[in-house]
Amino acid sequence: MSIVDDLLLAVPQERVGVREVRVGPFWTVVWTERGSGLASTQRDAHTPHGHSLIRWVGDLQEHTGNELAGLLRSKSPMETGIGMAALNALLEVDEQAITDRNASEEIIDRGRGKRVVIVGHFPFIPSVRREVGHLDVLELDPGPDELPPDAAADVLPQADVVAITGTSLLNRTFDGLIRRCRRDAFVMVLGPTTPLSPVLFDYGVDLIAGTQVTDPQVAMALAGQGAIFRQMRGVRLVTLGKGC
Repeated sequence: MSIVDDLLLAVPQERVGVREVRVGPFWTVVWTERGSGLASTQRDAHTPHGHSLIRWVGDLQEHTGNELAGLLRSKSPMETGIGMAALNALLEVDEQAITDRNASEEIIDRGRGKRVVIVGHFPFIPSVRREVGHLDVLELDPGPDELPPDAAADVLPQADVVAITGTSLLNRTFDGLIRRCRRDAFVMVLGPTTPLSPVLFDYGVDLIAGTQVTDPQVAMALAGQGAIFRQMRGVRLVTLGKGC
């Protein structure tokens, strides 16, 4: 099974009602009777004009949270975002185990004098690059000082610290990336999409840095109005460490 299958198996199976779903240009929010979840809104740039992107449009709230979470298996990028937001809404998170530790601080502290690989483009990359021994950045659409995905085979086995974007769970690249990491490397999965699920620890992850939705109405309003993450409110950045 893939990590997506394992994540879905770990979600409580009782039927949970859905209050609202908001799919914004950058962020998707699912508000259920159990809680709320956030995930990156995904879209295939090659989808033909007029082609349906989401099943059950207009009736998403009539389906259970578990049914929406099942969309994580979809081949439609936009549906996978809904699926992950629903899964994040359903997760039972141990509040005593999470902290407000900043992901970039963790990378810097563990990466001083060492080789670091970050998978995904994050705004803190310039500050990390100044502090760690050596930094490689892998990105699907690489910009200056970034490497394309096929460089993963070269740089990941050399890395002491690896930070993988949570969207790798949506675009199905996570399994391949984690297999290339050394067993003794410190591996974290980060970003607002990342599920706060101990299942990730079973795959060799040491630290999870994700997001909790604290005010779904505010988060949905901003997501629907095109907020990028630094403009989002009603959310909280948290970390969960292995063994906590």
